[in-house]
Amino acid sequence: MRNFDELSEAEILALAISSEEEDGRIYADFAERLRVDSPASATVFRDMAAEENEHRRALIDLFREKFGEHIPLVRRQDVRGFVTRKPVWQSSVLGLETVRRQAQLMEAETANFYRQAAARTSDASIRKLLGDLAEVEAGHEHSADRLMAENLPEDVKQSEDEADRRMFVLRVVQPALAGLMDGSVSTLAPVFAAVFATGQSHDAFLVGMAASVGAGISMGFAEALSDNGSLTGRGGPWLRGLICGLATTLGGIGHTLPFLINNFHTAMAVAVAVVVAELGIISWIRWKFMDTPPFSAAMQVGFGGLLVFATGILIGNG
Repeated sequence: MRNFDELSEAEILALAISSEEEDGRIYADFAERLRVDSPASATVFRDMAAEENEHRRALIDLFREKFGEHIPLVRRQDVRGFVTRKPVWQSSVLGLETVRRQAQLMEAETANFYRQAAARTSDASIRKLLGDLAEVEAGHEHSADRLMAENLPEDVKQSEDEADRRMFVLRVVQPALAGLMDGSVSTLAPVFAAVFATGQSHDAFLVGMAASVGAGISMGFAEALSDNGSLTGRGGPWLRGLICGLATTLGGIGHTLPFLINNFHTAMAVAVAVVVAELGIISWIRWKFMDTPPFSAAMQVGFGGLLVFATGILIGNG
């Protein structure tokens, strides 16, 4: 990699050309990813990709006028400190609002980079070129807002936002909630049965860890194998399985960790407090994302947790 201040004027212009090309392709990728679920937003990003291509052609014309036909390949990753873009294909879940914010950030980042680079350059011709590029990018910075205003009436935007929210619930919230409920509730019985049967915090900790990790693996595979998402729109099965498995393990480990405390009564008190907090979090998620009335959500989750908790105590004292 080279420092930006080591680039020649031709290399800086070549870098601007490759950057505009890359951004145009990213916007085209955004459009393709949104084509089915959010067609109006896809139109916005197709238009932005077309604008980036126009900018690239203008920069190429300027390069040919000043330096000739050969344009060296200078990319962002070849220059220290330049902004980078994460490839869209590496993102398995790409929310609509995330894409919109990313587009605005891309334009602002590039404009800011050119401004800072111009301020650090002592060569007059390079400073002028960088200043011109900064002005161009500052104009681009508002392209996302303008194109969205032209193509996304408020009712269409609200409709797409609601569809995006439903996809997020299907692909992330539901598997995470299923995992948290299973991990928090189902592991209560073995953990508290072990602690009441043995009176030893360490034994309860081992049982809780085994139950939590085992349940996480089981729930992860069950979620991944339940459907491939092609018809339900629930997204990639292995990502859902990973989310569900991690949430299950987390839900069980929460009330297991207090049993690292050697004192039996202290460990019990902390574990019960953690259980109450876990059930409260699950109730909040059900209210926030699943449209369950808060009182009903709390009663359902609390009643289930109480039954399993009582089962663990009865078995442990049996």
